[in-house]
Amino acid sequence: MLLLLYFLLVTVANAKLMINYDSFTGIPISLEEVKRRDEMNITFWCTNQIEPCDPEEGRRVDGSCSNLRYITRGASHTPTYRVLPAVYDKNFEPRLSKSGHSLPSARFLRTSLLAEGRLADRQFTTLATNFLVFMAGDVLSLHDTVKYVLWKPYCCQPKGKTDRDCVPNKIPDDDPVHRFSNIRCLNMTRPESFQSIGCVRNDTVPERIMSATPTFDLSLLYGNKLKSLLEKGRLFQSGLLKYEVEKGRMWPPSIQTGGGVCLSNQKPQETRCHNTPDDSMNSLAGINLLSVWFWRLHNFIATGLSKVNPCWNDDKLFYTARDINIAIATQIFFYELLPAYFGHENLLRDGVLSPTPGFRDHYSEHLFPQISLEYPFVLRWFHTTQEGNMNLYDTNGNYLKKVPIVNMTLRTGFFGMDDNMDYVTQGNFRQATAKADYMVDPDVAEVGLGPQQRASDLLTDDLAKNRYFGFQPYIKYREFCFKQSFKSFDDLLQAIDPERVELLKEVYENVQDIDLMAGIWLERLIEGGNVPPTLYCIVVEQLLRVVASDRHWYERPNRPNAFTYEQLQDIRKASVARMLCDVGDKVTHIQRQAFYRISPNNPLRNCNDIDVASLWAWKDPKCDNLGSQFDASYNTANFFKNQFLKLIRNE
Repeated sequence: MLLLLYFLLVTVANAKLMINYDSFTGIPISLEEVKRRDEMNITFWCTNQIEPCDPEEGRRVDGSCSNLRYITRGASHTPTYRVLPAVYDKNFEPRLSKSGHSLPSARFLRTSLLAEGRLADRQFTTLATNFLVFMAGDVLSLHDTVKYVLWKPYCCQPKGKTDRDCVPNKIPDDDPVHRFSNIRCLNMTRPESFQSIGCVRNDTVPERIMSATPTFDLSLLYGNKLKSLLEKGRLFQSGLLKYEVEKGRMWPPSIQTGGGVCLSNQKPQETRCHNTPDDSMNSLAGINLLSVWFWRLHNFIATGLSKVNPCWNDDKLFYTARDINIAIATQIFFYELLPAYFGHENLLRDGVLSPTPGFRDHYSEHLFPQISLEYPFVLRWFHTTQEGNMNLYDTNGNYLKKVPIVNMTLRTGFFGMDDNMDYVTQGNFRQATAKADYMVDPDVAEVGLGPQQRASDLLTDDLAKNRYFGFQPYIKYREFCFKQSFKSFDDLLQAIDPERVELLKEVYENVQDIDLMAGIWLERLIEGGNVPPTLYCIVVEQLLRVVASDRHWYERPNRPNAFTYEQLQDIRKASVARMLCDVGDKVTHIQRQAFYRISPNNPLRNCNDIDVASLWAWKDPKCDNLGSQFDASYNTANFFKNQFLKLIRNE
């Protein structure tokens, strides 16, 4: 308690040094302007309070000072950038067709271009999809969805007709699914922007406001405000995050009163709802699962570090564990997951991956640490590979049952019931994801958000948001990416199969009308990879910016608190299989490449045979010589796992 009080006092003292910045422009503002914003109730979104930067300090929780020239640009509530300039009709309404008419409705296009059905993929596990969703959630905002699910669920009702924020998707009378139902509308609201909130004048191009930090920093766990981390995250003991132990399983702390945002919990049995710095942990099933695992992994690392370096204080242990945790997540994302989907040789050729296991330093202080508006948007293509059911398996690999994954949104309590977490964990590396086959799972296309909406088509929402974000037509992005010229539908044959070009001809008047997402849906997959080429281009453009714009990038040799060469080599050993061996529920056997399905070439193996990142590389010579007590013949993985289990058992 005294330690917490100390940190709170330090926070209060530092607040006197903070400078107020306009979150959109990054320009300092006066106290009078802050007061005006307080009165308008827009300070939270429109103002960033930031301490002066110290070039020698490590990564800040709030993301500021990631670039010392543009100190606000790594923080939350700062602008995205656009790969291509926005295009709108009058009053920033969605663009019109080339002929001046409204574009075809989003629902009509979705049902015309993508079939509904289920077909398992022969390569990838659902763990791959869930990890991708988690890493996307680390840099984007979920408040747009919260807006129409919780704040304004009435857009299909008479009240919605007078609310400009409401932009529901109309369902045609001849809709292949709802022609015999009375559902003619899917609820949706305009994306939240600096303009809609009031940070910037309404007569300027709407620019989306993001609540996450734009760098890969596990803000889903640690939050993006130091105060939230101090109050809701840190235990202030041995470098640990707060945790609870229930039936031998470690969990993030739970909300003691009220239900939080876990609105779909089946009460009274399901009560668990995480009380963490960023409540988005409680959102989608994939984000929930990975958040729990990385929460545990932080404590796994901190516990190991405290044994390796018994002289380290809580602060040193916590921030070192956080740094390692972020590096492991990024290493798995860049060097294990992305190569699976985008192709290892492709990413190596384009500079996303390092050609050597050593350091690399591509940092540019002239480049903003920002996320492009297109980056998280094109990742929505993976809705077509989303499996609608979550299969549960016991620890022997026996199939138990399936649960609709759409019913897991805002339902954290399910994972805390019985042995569900064990079963879901096993299912993640055993179950196949859906195949990338121009088809979408019926639950994703018709239910989407479970009981929170009467009906919801995630892909219709994706296409509609394409227009409200002001994205240029699909062919403009093809021209940007591949320097190709498109004058007719037949020119699309270089990217899209003939039968699908015919589909586009049937629904669009002109090749220049095609929406970005519609074109990506129908593209042939990239050679050497498993994603459409335009998606590949936009994602790679972003990844290169991330590596070059973040001065705390984990592979840099001269960043503050940089890893040594030996430490970086240990980080290189990280894998999602090793993570589940260390912190998964009752995982004793797993395939080495857990993003790929179990096969003769990728069999289940004992966790003792999975490479481990040894924390002995962080041994501090200033501490007692604990290393001399370590028997090199002893299994390193078991040593650190046993320390973690002792923490859970409170030994």
